[in-house]
Amino acid sequence: MSYPTNDNLNYYQPPPPPAPTNGKSIAGFVLGILSIVVPYIGFLLGIIAIILSALSLKEIRNRYEQGKGLAIAGLVCGIVGTLMYAIIILFVVVFVFAASTY
Repeated sequence: MSYPTNDNLNYYQPPPPPAPTNGKSIAGFVLGILSIVVPYIGFLLGIIAIILSALSLKEIRNRYEQGKGLAIAGLVCGIVGTLMYAIIILFVVVFVFAASTY
């Protein structure tokens, strides 16, 4: 009696390790969230988050890394935080200017 051989066992290759996550996308995501939450310096954190997220999107595209979702979320949160605090600063400046003229 002969048993069937399985030649596929000899050619088993382990799967390749996953691509690393881009560090700038993580930093952009964290700073984007902080730009919404942290008062007074949220404007500056939002600008830094936008820059880091944009750079990480380019690096992810070139290096085939992971973290595209984090970079997009950091970009959106950074834009929202920057606009939010820019509008608040604009209202404060207009209010102070209007209050000082009377």
